[in-house]
Amino acid sequence: MSRYTGPAYKKSRRVGFSTLENGKDLAKRAYKPGVHGQDRKAKASNYSIQLNEKQKVKFTYGLNEKQFRILFDKAGKMQGIHGENFLKLLESRLDNIVYRMGLAKTRRGSRQLVNHGHILVNGKKVDIPSYCTKPGDVISVKEASKDHKAIKEALESINSRVEYVTFDDKKLEGTYVRYPERSELSSDINEALIVEFYSR
Repeated sequence: MSRYTGPAYKKSRRVGFSTLENGKDLAKRAYKPGVHGQDRKAKASNYSIQLNEKQKVKFTYGLNEKQFRILFDKAGKMQGIHGENFLKLLESRLDNIVYRMGLAKTRRGSRQLVNHGHILVNGKKVDIPSYCTKPGDVISVKEASKDHKAIKEALESINSRVEYVTFDDKKLEGTYVRYPERSELSSDINEALIVEFYSR
C-alpha cells in the first residue's frame, strides 16, 4: 500500500488525533468523517484500538505500511524498550528533523524540501526523506536554496523548537544533538499498543 497523500484533516478526524500536531485539524469537527461520523458510538475491540494507535503514528510521520514495518522491526533489534526505540527512529528520519528545525511548516513540506534536493547532511546533498540521521549530524540548507520562499515563511512562523535539535537562523544550519527522551514526545501516543498489534 502506498503512502497516504489525501486530506490530512480527514485522517486526523478518523483516528481522533492531530496528526499535524497543531490541533487545527480537530478544532472545528472533532468527530469521525462521514455522514454518520457523530453517531458512531460502538464499543471498540482491542484490535481496533491497537490498529487505531498504529494508524495515528503512521499518518503523523507520513510512512507507508512497508516503511513503517521495516522501521518497527529495526527498533526491535536495538537495546532498550521496543516502542520507545521505534519512536526515536521515527524522530531521526531526515524529513522529521527538517520539520523539527522549523524549515517547513509540516512534515509533508519537509519531505518535499528533501526530495527536491534543498537539504544537506554533513555538507552532502541527501534527497531521501527516510534517511536516518544520527546524533551529531549537521543538517543545513543548500546555498542556492537559502532564499527559498517556503523555508523563509516556515522560519518566520516558528515559535519554539524541541531541545534535541539546535538551529542557527543566520546560517540556516542545525544539529541533531541527541535522541529524544520519551517525555519530549507526544503523551497521546501509546507505543505499547503498536507493539501489541504486531505481536498478535
